[in-house]
Amino acid sequence: MSGRLRVEHVLITGAVGAIGGALARRMRAAWPEARLALLDRPQERAAMEALAGELGNASVHGADLRDIDALEAVVDDIAKHAPIDGLVNCAGIMRVQQLQSWQWEDAQDLMTIDLLAPLRLQDLVVRGMVERERGLIVNVASMAGKVPLKGCSYYGASKAGLAMASEIARADLAPHGVRVVTVYPGPVKSALEQGARDAYGGGGLVGRLAPTGDPDELARRIVYALDHDEPRVIYPRLYNVGWSATNLSSWIALSYGPPPVS
Repeated sequence: MSGRLRVEHVLITGAVGAIGGALARRMRAAWPEARLALLDRPQERAAMEALAGELGNASVHGADLRDIDALEAVVDDIAKHAPIDGLVNCAGIMRVQQLQSWQWEDAQDLMTIDLLAPLRLQDLVVRGMVERERGLIVNVASMAGKVPLKGCSYYGASKAGLAMASEIARADLAPHGVRVVTVYPGPVKSALEQGARDAYGGGGLVGRLAPTGDPDELARRIVYALDHDEPRVIYPRLYNVGWSATNLSSWIALSYGPPPVS
């Protein structure tokens, strides 16, 4: 199954982040008639409204993804406009610090936003997609879910869980006309990426040598993968090595990767 998808209503979480915003623009270019539902934190409403004005035919929705029980009402409100036949799980947070310095409440918040919320959103839209025999799901995981990084215990666990769930979802949903793409970014220029580099005190040897990707190029590759029914996107391309040789990548990361500064 390949070729241009029919898409009418796409929900994009983390819509005003670097990757989410780039994806919204690329999806608008790919599907000019589609309605885009932009979802981010309530305090990002002004940025969402500005993006919606730029894109056209877009709605704005504020939600706290830590509140799992509220997500059903959020999705129901979005679906009033039209059934949701596209979901982009792009929202996420990353904190880098020594395991013993974490407060459990902070770890719980991270795992809820990065793992449970995307899975719950997927759960809320997938049955409608199967009934209509079409749809798309993009789950933005991370190479940190494949290669262990010091200070990223909870982030790595969340992204590993999301990636595995997404890969399985692809297998489950393919017979029903639903395309699922799992995205494994390495460092991509964004506030999240800069925060991670700062937490490592500049990045150490691995951080200095690791290439940093461009969010628009990543978005282009994701739309291409959807059009051509490719299972995953790994970007920057160097990280294909990490995918193919996880054990070697893990050894390098743990042996030479910098510890967090706190």
